[in-house]
Amino acid sequence: MPALGDATRGRILFGGDYNPEQWPEETWADDMRLMRDAGVNSVTVGVFSWARIEPRPGVRDFGWLDRLMDLLHAHGVGAVLATPTASPPPWLGARHPGTLPRDEDGRTVWWGSRQHFCPSSPVYRSHAAAITGDLAARYAGHPALTMWHIGNEYGTHCWCDETARHFRRWLAARHGTLDALNEAWGTAFWSQRYDTWDEVIPPRRAQYLRNPAHLLEFRRFTSDALLECHRAERDVVARHTPHIPVTTNLMAFWQGLDGWAWAAEEDAVSVDVYPDPRDPLGGQYNALVADLTRSQAGGGPWMVMEQAAGAVNWRDVNAPRPAGQNRLLSLQAVARGADAVCYFQWRQSRQGAEKFHSAMVPHAGEHGRAFREVKRIGAELAALGPEVAGTRVAADVAVLHDWHAWWGTLQEGRPSREAEYPEVVRAWHRALWEAGLTTAFAHPGHDLRGYRMVVAPQLYLLPDAAVENLAAYVRGGGTLVCGFLTGTADAHDRIRPGGMDERLRALLGLRTLHAWWPLERGESVECDGFTGTVWAEELEAADAEVVAAYRSGETAGLPAVLRRGGAWYVSTLPDPDGLRGLLVRAAAGAGVRPVLEGLPAGVEAVRRGRLLFVLNHGREPVEVPVPGAFRDLLSGADVAGALRLERYGVAALREAGA
Repeated sequence: MPALGDATRGRILFGGDYNPEQWPEETWADDMRLMRDAGVNSVTVGVFSWARIEPRPGVRDFGWLDRLMDLLHAHGVGAVLATPTASPPPWLGARHPGTLPRDEDGRTVWWGSRQHFCPSSPVYRSHAAAITGDLAARYAGHPALTMWHIGNEYGTHCWCDETARHFRRWLAARHGTLDALNEAWGTAFWSQRYDTWDEVIPPRRAQYLRNPAHLLEFRRFTSDALLECHRAERDVVARHTPHIPVTTNLMAFWQGLDGWAWAAEEDAVSVDVYPDPRDPLGGQYNALVADLTRSQAGGGPWMVMEQAAGAVNWRDVNAPRPAGQNRLLSLQAVARGADAVCYFQWRQSRQGAEKFHSAMVPHAGEHGRAFREVKRIGAELAALGPEVAGTRVAADVAVLHDWHAWWGTLQEGRPSREAEYPEVVRAWHRALWEAGLTTAFAHPGHDLRGYRMVVAPQLYLLPDAAVENLAAYVRGGGTLVCGFLTGTADAHDRIRPGGMDERLRALLGLRTLHAWWPLERGESVECDGFTGTVWAEELEAADAEVVAAYRSGETAGLPAVLRRGGAWYVSTLPDPDGLRGLLVRAAAGAGVRPVLEGLPAGVEAVRRGRLLFVLNHGREPVEVPVPGAFRDLLSGADVAGALRLERYGVAALREAGA
């Protein structure tokens, strides 16, 4: 099987989306000059080129792409060649309206943007396979081709009649019989029992709250339907080029696709990540996405397929990245396992919906600050590549995450809209990141034996096999820390008797979960040693140690944090300092130590291969204690005892003599 290493070849890939069809062809020579100047060795081409390649049905115009591929090869730039199927040309929707998606109200989603296709449409799939096959046949032997990029940011949802038929086939394969579906969905509630398969439709607009099991299944189906489209194109290119790795750009910590299932279908796992430049915890978010993507890649190298060199264009206010932040976040990705650092896009568009989205070559041109920083990054990645490419990042702590558990929390009738799954997961990851503990992510069904500590911030849906897996992990000597609303429901979103799986209650030392006490926005409860936010619970312990109790509110005097052997239960969301303190205590008991002790606030330390990366996410210079003697591969300076990092500064330290 091909892998990312077949494209990187001992280097770190550096480049971005290249859309030369938007520019006069005489611009291309200047692009090559600037790419060489910036150290670019890889570009993604053809992502949105369907209308250029096939201007009308059955017509192929490959001449411009032939010239481009030849030009890239002549200048030593590899091509990540994309199938252009994320944005069909207007003629497809005009001639075949059934290829256009419908929303929950049955309204057509028209062309004029992108992703305007119904994943279930056989006509769309046929045309997508045809253009993909012709592209693969033409460029299979081209020396510039290093990787395939299938589609782009898959995320289209559709509720049309074709989707309904596809949904029913998917459900029949999943449940077998209509009786089994009715049982799994609990359709005895509100007289929702289905008598024939034709009565089952996507969860369209309804009078009141819709069946949450129905909504959950449709999210599962949509992820699978899109994955079918992806597989079909992937298999086409793989037949022509079985030695070339294939990827698609997943979106960072996004709810629309089951990222574990998708990653298993990729030769290389890649992601698009856009932290807000003004977010003081943007570096932590970038680290979370890196840890998750690396884990989806099985712990090996992965790709930043898209990031911004400056401002984006979709926030209410779009700030650019301050000087040095682009370099910091790019090197942070490398520190956490990335073997590719790429951008959207190479040259900033003059027209279209993304002309205010930054690029490696901005409107300011080659003399602009953004391009100067890009050049510096390119040079540093070229130097780091031989040291880190192909190496791994070790992590003793795993954060459990499951898209199905996330989807289960999105139902319309739930205890609190303040207990948002991604915010809870991010809070727990933040606590570990600020404590200097390198983390991975894992599915609750994965083999967890390689981790000293596993944390489950919130796993509302927990299948039987996953519960048994967690119990076996603790029995084997592992440390497990669970957050609230974990193990509440089974895989079909049926509430477990007692409000939590009884095996999990026994593991955690809980006798009774009497009631959930969600907190209002801004409301808090005092606990021993910290302040609880978002959530509280009325608990009765069985044989567990009460680590902390509630001291205010309706739950005053009752347990807030329990511990039974290696299993901990945290029934609220502690304030950041409190949560960090609890997780550091649990980690210390599990034998987990920070990468570097005594780090100043905002400083991150990560080991990758032989290198120790130290990164300052703060806006002021800092002094960082480092044990031993090192050479900083970025500055060339010798470091012993202490390291000075400027604002947004980074060091890549190799032990002296190594």
